[in-house]
Amino acid sequence: MTKETQLPIDTVLFDLDGTLIDSMPELAYCSNQSLKEMGREPLPIETLSTFVGKGLERLIIRFLANDINATAAEPELLKEAKKVFSRHYHANNGLFSELYPTVIETLEQLKANNFKLAVVTNKALEFTLPLLEKKGLNQYFNVVIGGDSCEQKKPHPAPVFLALKKLDSSADTTVFVGDSLNDALAAKAAGLPCLMLPYGYNEGQVISEPETGALIDNLHATIDWINTENAKRMGN
Repeated sequence: MTKETQLPIDTVLFDLDGTLIDSMPELAYCSNQSLKEMGREPLPIETLSTFVGKGLERLIIRFLANDINATAAEPELLKEAKKVFSRHYHANNGLFSELYPTVIETLEQLKANNFKLAVVTNKALEFTLPLLEKKGLNQYFNVVIGGDSCEQKKPHPAPVFLALKKLDSSADTTVFVGDSLNDALAAKAAGLPCLMLPYGYNEGQVISEPETGALIDNLHATIDWINTENAKRMGN
């Protein structure tokens, strides 16, 4: 299929934390409440923000070790920490988080133009679904894929493929919008262009332009990119 005969983009997949919602204040609060309850020193939010990106279990492992490279913890310690963190997060989920600028207007415009929309996050569904509801975002999404929806998390492409399957969409007509290397790698492996936002969580790394897609200043620029891309595909 040539560029001129490609079907237009009709599906948009979004990361959640750092893309749609700034949830770092409550993630940091719950992390530090957990550390204090377990007799440990709290950590600066600047440090904790680098620990976000590969799901809540990895966040817990990292803050227990105060090490971004930590990948495991003593099983009983991890079990206790997960229990404590879960209790704090259930109690505070959505209380301190804020939507990023242009989120509502972007989702409203995409929905009004019949785009299929999904969230693909590494956060477990037990926390993702209530957060979307509390922030009034659940109404916009046809599908929500969490970190426990399949065996692998981003940067593995499995969550992206699952979203496409549930949406009955094709990689050829889909774009991914995220804020981290995990998002860019998952999109690339699934054959999707990726639009990258500069203000989210990228495990302390500087955001770079994806191989396929673009860096965008805010979420509403997604629509400009889609309009330009679809005009190219239609030969205009």
